[in-house]
Amino acid sequence: MTAERVNPPELSPATGFSHAVVATGSRVVFLAGQTALDSDGKVAGDTLPGQFERALTNLLTALRAAGGSPADLARVTVYATDIAAYRAHAPELGGIWRRLAGRDYPAMAVVQVVRLWDEEAMVELDGFAVLP
Repeated sequence: MTAERVNPPELSPATGFSHAVVATGSRVVFLAGQTALDSDGKVAGDTLPGQFERALTNLLTALRAAGGSPADLARVTVYATDIAAYRAHAPELGGIWRRLAGRDYPAMAVVQVVRLWDEEAMVELDGFAVLP
């Protein structure tokens, strides 16, 4: 895949995301929403950063199983049950992202939701990737 990250100077600086991603490739992988479920189907972690790390790990595991890598991500949506907590933890969450997925940021959005499928879940990530 080739991915051109587009961050126009007319928009606010893109920190931890890209305003647009122009992706070319031959396969599109749609990634289901991933929470902090462990291999037994139980929500792991009782902090937002802990759950974010597990949810991102789960998303990247699905992507790798489909033949992709973090650099292939074109779009990710983060659903959080407490946007104020997400903002408060943003530097730590950004560090987790960089450690697991690198600095090739996809187009992203963070959306507050009332609750997620698993009542204990604080965060869920979904997205799509374009593979060569």
